[in-house]
Amino acid sequence: MKPVKLIAEIGSVHDGSFGNAGKLIEAAAACGAHAVKFQTHIAAAETLRDAPNPPYFKGEPRFEYFTRTGFSLPQWKELVALCTQAKVEFLSSPFSLEAVDLLEEVGVGSYKIPSGEVTNVPLLRKIAATNKPVLLSSGMSDWIELDAAVEALRGGGPVTVLQCSSAYPCPPEQVGLNVMTEMRGRYGLDVGFSDHTLGVAAAIAAAALGAAVIEKHFTFSRSMYGSDAANGTEPGEFRQLADALAAVSVMRTRNVDKADTSPYREMKRIFEKSVVAARDLPAGHVVAETDLSYKKPGNGIPASRYRELVGRTLKRSVSGDHQFAATDFS
Repeated sequence: MKPVKLIAEIGSVHDGSFGNAGKLIEAAAACGAHAVKFQTHIAAAETLRDAPNPPYFKGEPRFEYFTRTGFSLPQWKELVALCTQAKVEFLSSPFSLEAVDLLEEVGVGSYKIPSGEVTNVPLLRKIAATNKPVLLSSGMSDWIELDAAVEALRGGGPVTVLQCSSAYPCPPEQVGLNVMTEMRGRYGLDVGFSDHTLGVAAAIAAAALGAAVIEKHFTFSRSMYGSDAANGTEPGEFRQLADALAAVSVMRTRNVDKADTSPYREMKRIFEKSVVAARDLPAGHVVAETDLSYKKPGNGIPASRYRELVGRTLKRSVSGDHQFAATDFS
């Protein structure tokens, strides 16, 4: 079983600054991300000028925002090179057929399909035709729509389906970790979790339940301007998440043999109880259960074997708190 893959969702939090985009790559890599994910927007190819803004961001019209924060082809190629230099995988979500063409030209290795594109079957088929790995988000789709999306992607590269709730931020009651486990059984594919919650609890829980991939929004600061920053994870918290997921990966892959107590040999000696005399007992005394007490350390006759001593005859007198041994009895 592979370690949980952690993706830092940079999206458009760079706000169109190529310099910030590069620094976000560096910061995400330093915080333990295995991959960074951008959003590739070509405004004229994906949206009408009067398309409404989402409720969580009203700062400027969407068309103008996508135009202002987009990068040129040479800049995208440079971002790919920066990812290679930082030893993190470059991913991006295309929002149009033209964006797929652009990403193919810059050499993207994998695709992320965002929740709003799940029903865009022409886009899915174009991505499937690249035969590259695909992460399929599911935030705003029902099972019928998701079934159709998975079907459109089959025959292409490997697909991982991500549970996601399109709420910003997502409250705990809408996380839907049950859906992630249902997806695994329904599609027979790897599953993961695209996390829109604040904090790290949901991501850790998803990893413990078998998520192969965790995606989490990443930002320098939640006070930054833009559509994603307010719901992002700052570097310190992201590092904590990366460390926690690494630990979860070890827990998932290292089986413990409950029949083997050898790792606890010293702890058992210190904490478990041995059978001792409850009071002074004379030689020739036939031991009754009331003559026995149970005290640390556990290096004598275990308390679990007390019945073996009841009815035995003492060869010699013993004092209270004497730790019994087999040689005490005739």
